[in-house]
Amino acid sequence: MSAPETIVLVHGFWVTPRSWEQWAEHYEKRGHRVIAPAYPGFEVEVESLNADPTPIEKVTVEQIVHSLEELVRGLDEPPVLIGHSAGGVFVQLLLDKGLGAAGVAMCSAPTEGVAVLPLSQIKAAFPVLRNPANRHRAVALTAEQWHYAFTNTFSEQESERLYQRYAVPASGAIFWDSALATLRPGHQSTYVDYHNDARPPLLFVSGGEDHLMPPKVQQSNARHYKSSAVTEVKEFPGLPHLLTAAPGWQEVADHALDWALAHAK
Repeated sequence: MSAPETIVLVHGFWVTPRSWEQWAEHYEKRGHRVIAPAYPGFEVEVESLNADPTPIEKVTVEQIVHSLEELVRGLDEPPVLIGHSAGGVFVQLLLDKGLGAAGVAMCSAPTEGVAVLPLSQIKAAFPVLRNPANRHRAVALTAEQWHYAFTNTFSEQESERLYQRYAVPASGAIFWDSALATLRPGHQSTYVDYHNDARPPLLFVSGGEDHLMPPKVQQSNARHYKSSAVTEVKEFPGLPHLLTAAPGWQEVADHALDWALAHAK
């Protein structure tokens, strides 16, 4: 089997596909076809979502996964799947369905059953979880909160520039549902079969200084997998949550893709 030529980049919360702009160009220069889909209703610019966050309030995990599944099934070859933050969860859900040639979950949020809660993660997510009423809202970060959660290794000036370029509100409903998932009976929307031997290879990538999804979260997530499917973890010291724009992002992008191509099924 030849190496996959198509790469699907899945964004996380508080950003849109625009956050992949440098990676998409980088991979295209390497000769790949790159697709960076938006969540349902997010097919507009950052500025439009900030002006009217109604699509963010309405979107559900099921809708996001369904749209991604339709996209991947419609391709002429199994692609490499790379997801960031919540996008890392969606990549895991797709891989569990047998979709994709290989997957990379970067600074990934946890799938169901991963209950590690480092203090920095609690602080970073506090703007959403501090008020139960946020379950029915799209919750934006302030520039200061963005700096702590996404760009803590950047200067304030550069963090502000990236905040203006990339930041949108996030779904309070999805955050609260994820926080309560382990307390509810039965499988929730972020459930994966940790014993699925047929799952394509999966790499977790962490930023050593990530406040929102610290390396402990990815390490715990990886340990939950008990199947014979390839599951590995790679940490890049000194990098924050926003790996897609951090200094040295090219090294991260190349490592993620090279690993995926080497392990693709």
